[in-house]
Order: sequence, then structure tokens, then C-alpha cells
Amino acid sequence: MELGKEKLLKMYELMQDARNFDMKINQLVRRGFVQGMTHFSVGEEGAGIAVTSSMTDKDILFTTHRGHSQCIGKGMDINKMMAELAGKVTGVSKGKGGSMHLADIQKGNYGTNGIVGGGFALAVGAAFTQKKKKTGNFVVAICGDGSTNEGSFHESVNMATTWKLPVIFFIINNKYGISMDIQRATNTEHLYTRAQAYGILGLYEKDGNDVIKVYNEFQKAVEHVKNGNGPVIMEVESYRWFGHSTADAGVYRTKEEVDAWKKKDPLIKFADYLIEKGVATKEELEKMEEDSKQKILDAVEYAKNSPDPTLDVAFEDVYSD
Repeated sequence: MELGKEKLLKMYELMQDARNFDMKINQLVRRGFVQGMTHFSVGEEGAGIAVTSSMTDKDILFTTHRGHSQCIGKGMDINKMMAELAGKVTGVSKGKGGSMHLADIQKGNYGTNGIVGGGFALAVGAAFTQKKKKTGNFVVAICGDGSTNEGSFHESVNMATTWKLPVIFFIINNKYGISMDIQRATNTEHLYTRAQAYGILGLYEKDGNDVIKVYNEFQKAVEHVKNGNGPVIMEVESYRWFGHSTADAGVYRTKEEVDAWKKKDPLIKFADYLIEKGVATKEELEKMEEDSKQKILDAVEYAKNSPDPTLDVAFEDVYSD
């Protein structure tokens, strides 16, 4: 699928924002700026932005604890996102949720999730609503490799299959569920082949760091579910540069392994593509990178200058009228 210049540059901008956001958070978390546990998606930006760039605000996204890049890709306000991680009242969840509870319903982002596999059943429910109301919208449940061994994954896929719901189960296989190598925990070479057990479409892109390849393959999934053919399981291979969370030094991985994946940096790969295709010059992309870094610095200042919640907010948003 041929993408226009504006679309391509927007995707690159979003990837830069996602990278620079997480790199800055990685610095700030050690200074006590970030409240609660944080997980980074550095190295996985290509996969996340490829998916969200294929969605409208009416299409619904459920993502995981490692969801910063997907939230940015789905159009979340970076200032409010930064404020949320700082526990400020101006955050997207009023400072109550932190990194693992980022949501923006107006943008179709139904939230990151601190429970492994917690988004699967929610995505099925949302997809059931889309089918029942005939909205024409689809739902995506982004997950990691480890969560596909949860019972909630299989139960949700089975129900979505039985009802032929418009939901895509999108697996970012970054090789490890915390410290567990997925090949040690699963007797399946490729996770997308589990689609065969349910009689549904399975798609696979080995180079999950190539945003164009992932985007094009994902279009097959979108077309399939929007045509009423039921769910899709799609798997891409990528890699997180950092440990599982800010509390994980990643000692179960070798330096050689990490360095090898860093050479497959999705941002460098995409920048090379844009320059080769004449979409932008190296200087133009460098300017975009600097603008993105400034945007993140501005978000930090916004968060620092935002007020802390007062104690009475503990009684707000508990019940719905």
C-alpha cells in the first residue's frame, strides 16, 4: 500500500515522540518524578505506530502495561500523559492511574492495563458492541508474547471466533515475558499459528521493526475483520531495549543480544526508508527529532507546573450516575 508524504512523516513524528518520551521518563523515574511502576516500549515503536496509524478515533484500542508508544500513536495529549505519570491532577486519568492506566475514550483509547492479558476480554466486549450496533468500527487488543499463555487469551479468542467479532489480537513478540524466554514457555515456534486451532486468520511479520511492512500486513487484518469474517491473530517480532520495567536490570539477556537488536532500530530503519524514497532529507528528519525532544521537555515542564490532586478526589469517579 502506497502511503502519502504527509502520512509517512506523521508516522515518523509519532515514532520520535514515543522514543523521546520513554527515554526522558527513563531519566525522570530515578528522580522520583514518576509515580508507580513504569514499562518502556523503546525498540518497539515501529509495531505500535503501524497499528495506531491504521485506526480512526472511532476504532477502539486496548493495550498493555507497555503502552506508551501506542497511546502516543492513538493521539493522546503528551502534556496530559506526562502529567499522569507524575501523578498530577491535569493527567489523562486525573493523576490516579499512572503509566498502566492511561486512557482517552474520545480518541478510542480504552486504556493501558496493569493486568497481564487484562485487555483481551474487554476487547471482545467492545467488539461485540460494534457488531451489535453495526458501527463498522473494529477493535484491537495489543499484547505481549507472554500474555498469550494466559487463559483469558484463549477464552477471548474462542468467544470472538464463535461470534465472528471485528477484533484483532495483535502480538508484539519481544521474546521475553519479564525474564522468561517465550521459546522456553511455549511449544510453538510462532504464536500466530495458534489461529489454526480456532479456524481463523493468522498473520505474521518477522520484521516488526519495519513500520511499513507491519502497516501493510496489518491492513489485511483490518480488511478481514471489517468484512465480517471474524477475528484475526497477528504476530510481529520486535524487542524491548530495556528491562521489563524500571525495577528490572535485564540480567537474563546478554549484551550481545541487546546490541544486535539495537542495530535493528525501527527509527533508523524508517529514516533510511524516507530518505531513500525522497520523502524527506536527513536534515529535515534531524529537525523533526529535535522538535520532538523539545516537545517532551515542554511536557515535563507542564507536568512540573501542574497541581497535585487534593485528598477529596479519592471519592470522585467511584460511581457512575
